[in-house]
Amino acid sequence: MQEHLFQFVSQWDSWVQVLAVSLVSAIPFVESYFGSAIGVVAGMPLWLAVPAAVVGNWISMFVLVLLADKTRGRFAKPYAEKSKKRERFERLFNRWGVPGVSLIGQTVLPSQITSAAMVGAGASRHQVILWQSISIVIWGLVFGSLAMAGLAVLF
Repeated sequence: MQEHLFQFVSQWDSWVQVLAVSLVSAIPFVESYFGSAIGVVAGMPLWLAVPAAVVGNWISMFVLVLLADKTRGRFAKPYAEKSKKRERFERLFNRWGVPGVSLIGQTVLPSQITSAAMVGAGASRHQVILWQSISIVIWGLVFGSLAMAGLAVLF
């Protein structure tokens, strides 16, 4: 899949690559970290690839947070039995809070899913958006920088 995404991004002129990286980064599991790396490997400078990836990831996360906030409680069954995954998420959420789940959660699930889950669990959408934004920027910078360093070693 990464190869297809890389080909999609690299086929465009430089100014359209920014939009392509933003689109690719809106996909769950690609996000800002792989999006920025794809942009760097496709030839974009780090200072352009990371913001493009961050914007795409952020927009998709923001939309899902608003949808989760709007629909919170509509589909919840008050006496429904909780799944093991939900119990595990709630334990982690209660232990680490919004900052911890936002910063560490992207190692397990996409930011779109973790942010919607946090809002669904009762977290403030403003706090989720703030901490997810910080996390998206950090992960994008780290992976974009790693891609740049990897290219420097290879070439």
